[in-house]
Amino acid sequence: MTIEMLRTMLGWGFLLNMGLILWWFLFLVFAGDWVFRMHGNFIKISREQFNGIHYAGLAFFKVLVFVLYGVPYVVLWIVK
Repeated sequence: MTIEMLRTMLGWGFLLNMGLILWWFLFLVFAGDWVFRMHGNFIKISREQFNGIHYAGLAFFKVLVFVLYGVPYVVLWIVK
C-alpha cells in the first residue's frame, strides 16, 4: 500500500464519517420527536437525558473521526 493510497483511504473515510455525523445531527434536529418516541419504547428517560446522550455521542464520534482519520490524513499530506 502506497502513501497515496493510504491518504486517499483516510480522506474518503473522513468524508463518509463526517457525512454520517451530519446525517445523525440533522435527523435529531428534524425528526427528534419521532426518534425520542421510538427510543422511549425501549428505555424510560427524559427528553433532556435523551438529548444529552445523543449530543455526547455526536461529540465523541466527531473527536474519534478527527483523531483517527483527520490527523493522519493531514500528517500524510504534510509528509507528501
